[in-house]
Amino acid sequence: MRFHRVEGARDRRFWSVRVSRGLRLIVHKTASNLLLCYVGEHDDAYRWAERRRLERHPNTGAAQLVELRETVRDVAVPRYVAAEPAAQPVFSGIADDRLLGYGVPAEWLDDVRQVTGEDALLALADHLPAEAAEALLELATGGTPERPARTAADTDPFAHPDAQRRFRVMTNQEELRRALEYPWEKWMVFLHPAQRQVVERNYRGPARVSGSAGTGKTIAALHRAVHLARAHPRARVLLTTFSTALAEALRARLMRLIANEPKIAERLEVGSMGVIAHRLYRAHFGGVKLATGDQVRALVRRAASQVEGHPFSEHFLRTEWSRVVDAWQLATWEHYRDVPRLGRKTRLSERQRAVLWSIFARVSAALDERGLLTEPRLFGRLERQLAKLAHPPFEFCVVDEAQDIGVAELRFLAALGAARPDGLFFAGDLGQRIFQTPFSWRALGVDIRGRSHTLRVNYRTSHQIRRQADRLLPSEVSDVDGNTDRRTGTVSVFNGSEPVVSILGSPDEERAAIAAWLDERKREGYEPHEIGIFVRSDAELDRAAEAARTAGFSTVDLRRHAGGGVSGSVAVGAMHLAKGLEFRAVAVIACDDEVLPSQARIANVGDQADLEDVYATERHLLYVACTRARDHLLVTGVEPASEFLDDLRGL
Repeated sequence: MRFHRVEGARDRRFWSVRVSRGLRLIVHKTASNLLLCYVGEHDDAYRWAERRRLERHPNTGAAQLVELRETVRDVAVPRYVAAEPAAQPVFSGIADDRLLGYGVPAEWLDDVRQVTGEDALLALADHLPAEAAEALLELATGGTPERPARTAADTDPFAHPDAQRRFRVMTNQEELRRALEYPWEKWMVFLHPAQRQVVERNYRGPARVSGSAGTGKTIAALHRAVHLARAHPRARVLLTTFSTALAEALRARLMRLIANEPKIAERLEVGSMGVIAHRLYRAHFGGVKLATGDQVRALVRRAASQVEGHPFSEHFLRTEWSRVVDAWQLATWEHYRDVPRLGRKTRLSERQRAVLWSIFARVSAALDERGLLTEPRLFGRLERQLAKLAHPPFEFCVVDEAQDIGVAELRFLAALGAARPDGLFFAGDLGQRIFQTPFSWRALGVDIRGRSHTLRVNYRTSHQIRRQADRLLPSEVSDVDGNTDRRTGTVSVFNGSEPVVSILGSPDEERAAIAAWLDERKREGYEPHEIGIFVRSDAELDRAAEAARTAGFSTVDLRRHAGGGVSGSVAVGAMHLAKGLEFRAVAVIACDDEVLPSQARIANVGDQADLEDVYATERHLLYVACTRARDHLLVTGVEPASEFLDDLRGL
């Protein structure tokens, strides 16, 4: 390689290396190290080098590539306008030493001091090292970021945790060769220092990592499973979630992590809760004869007809059976009489419960007569079997999207590992709960108090999209046991375009607006598979496909291709299929008044608690869909539009 010094660089150790007629490498060259810093077109590469300096931060001791401030001479022009009160600087009450302790470069301290609003802070954050930008954004939103420990002057600046976000030090040719051959997909699955602490910690009981969409909970869950398998060479580890599609996505990512460690793969099992439970059931009891939804409804209807004079609707009976009696596996009248009916606000006297039990006892007996199992009964029988085993089928279990697992699944997990150190590890976000009604984990033996950690750095979604999507949810969401997920203090690591929320006069106008937005993404160079379009339900899928066709795109249906990512096609699907996916650009469309929240769900409301839960989970669905976007978000509806769009716009 031929090295050429970058003459205009303030750091005299920057050199340029020619790759081709246009491309250049920028390297930082010392007597002992050669650091690859940047790759780009000739002019871009030289401009990059001229505006950077590699230095050791005077307070933290971490190696940083610091962008140099441009000196701009302002010419004062007299203006005679009414005086306005000056805005208070955001960081006026914070000492310089504290700001420096967060990794703010000394030469950017004055700029930080002058920030007076959110837009200015977001613009400044793009010029700062990641640890400094994240700390300032957390401070500005009311949080208290952790200050890294100050290291000794003779400590390797590349060994500091903040430096290890950016730099990988190779000490021999073999390490360098492996790094250069490392698949790009594996470089993408990395750990932030805050995630690594959560992943590698030892816990005395069940633990949970939470955080809003895009903060890396799934990445933490993947690495936790691998960490446990490495730390315990004889142990079997289960990585699971509530959905088969999500489990397949977990498996694909896991294979990227451990592709060169086949022995670990032999001890790591990935599958949905249902698939794992059915396999274990067959191993212990033989075949599974599962009752269908239609069969259960027919049995409830029949049992209700045999009890005269009761005032309960069929919908109430079905939901009381599924959410209380079957979910909690209540086998006797005494159990039903005394159970707390969390999430069910229809008050029942003991006499009313007695009438209801006479119905549910008939349903239970009918299932037994036919040899039928419901999913909760299957999990319940497995739970009791696990208590008899000397050795569990898995020593450790890691659960992703834990907010959507049900009562029966959690009881099974509690039997599997709640009593063992590190036995259970959960990753989830209460703000993304869309399938399960709230219930007490502690009552089932899973107590995460004191072992719950919240991730606050968002890697997937821009500041602008995350900030707007957060308007759909309260700043705090608590579970039945009092554990609280706080959304304040979450920061994104990059800026993007402001989301567009449009309410159109007709479906034709909406289709034209979506097509124009898609055309703009095409002109910007977006590939079709980098775009997703989401609707509330399958009934609106044609509107999405038609808008894509108008812009000249073909589509792929997420019902048949769960992960999207089909080359040459825009992904189209219902909002609940957005879980676990991400796209550079997302359109959430057909958010009409009678579509979102779902009128079908509202029509089936049995009591006030049901109605509140419908509204909460419908908001969560919209939040999930919006936060799949990285750079661009479009949300549309036809007048009269969903009331949620006013919240999204901050009205």
